[in-house]
Amino acid sequence: MKIEFAPLNIPLDRRLQTAAVSQWVFSFLLLAQCCVGIFLVLVLARLWLIVALYVLWLYLDWETPQSGGRRWEWVRNWTVWKYFKDYFPIQLVKTSDLDPKHNYIMGFHPHGVLVAGAFGNFCTNYTGFNKLFPGLTPYLHILPFWFRCPFFREYVMCVGLVSASKKSVNHVLSRENGGNAAIIVIGGAEESLDAHPGSLTLHILKRKGFIKVALKRGAHLVPVFSFGENELFEQVPNPKGSILRIIQERLQKILGFAMPLFHARGIFQYSFGLMPYRMPIHTVVGRPIPVAQTSHPTQDEIEALHQKYLNSLKELFEENKEKFGIPKHKTLIFT
Repeated sequence: MKIEFAPLNIPLDRRLQTAAVSQWVFSFLLLAQCCVGIFLVLVLARLWLIVALYVLWLYLDWETPQSGGRRWEWVRNWTVWKYFKDYFPIQLVKTSDLDPKHNYIMGFHPHGVLVAGAFGNFCTNYTGFNKLFPGLTPYLHILPFWFRCPFFREYVMCVGLVSASKKSVNHVLSRENGGNAAIIVIGGAEESLDAHPGSLTLHILKRKGFIKVALKRGAHLVPVFSFGENELFEQVPNPKGSILRIIQERLQKILGFAMPLFHARGIFQYSFGLMPYRMPIHTVVGRPIPVAQTSHPTQDEIEALHQKYLNSLKELFEENKEKFGIPKHKTLIFT
């Protein structure tokens, strides 16, 4: 394989963009393990005072990821996120106003490999969410597992990440005067295994928990489609029924998260590595679907609202696909 090295005369801005994304990839893939390792080193070094104080902190703070988290605007405003956004670049596209007097569930599609669009738009202040949707506070929900990692949990909460548990989603949507937006990656870890370039497969037909929560809380639903999310990485071929896919699916059931085997480019060369390709991401926020609060929704009401959400998501995709490079004959595949 011929290796294509990056030229030496790359502008400083592009080098800073690459550095910003490389630290994000590291954080996503290895930082949690490093934090656990640091905690174990403290234990092995018998630094009991530090260990005891942090364990006490965990005990007192354990519920915070399920109670709105602990965002820190200073971290969300770090300049590194500006370079992160510009690397792809990432753009947030508004199609309709969202009244801050309501709470919302924003369904994010597709998952992609590392959900770069969701992070860039809802965990940093550089794509203009606050200006496009004034009065709304976004909360991106991720697997509860990550909040069990010492030290790492403190870092991810700073950018506005919270647990994806039912309790956490209900807490975000419980604000009486509205103004909160719970962003849920509907396809979850399972969908990341289908995140191949050109793929339009969404795992959504059996995902109805968010619909039930929306009805119980009276939270309006907003479909969000992130064009370009699946183009950032290549994956080792893993069609349904293949040995690799069977192993991945079994591991996902055991561990709770998927392990896609992906690759793209490197830091100093363009031929291989774990850095995403420089592909534009356009995250389009659709029109809200009004939801009347129902304390005890029936199965028929859940099914009806779910179908309405699917129709709205498909309509959002069809209206915007040609603007962002999707051929006219292609459409979403719901599984």
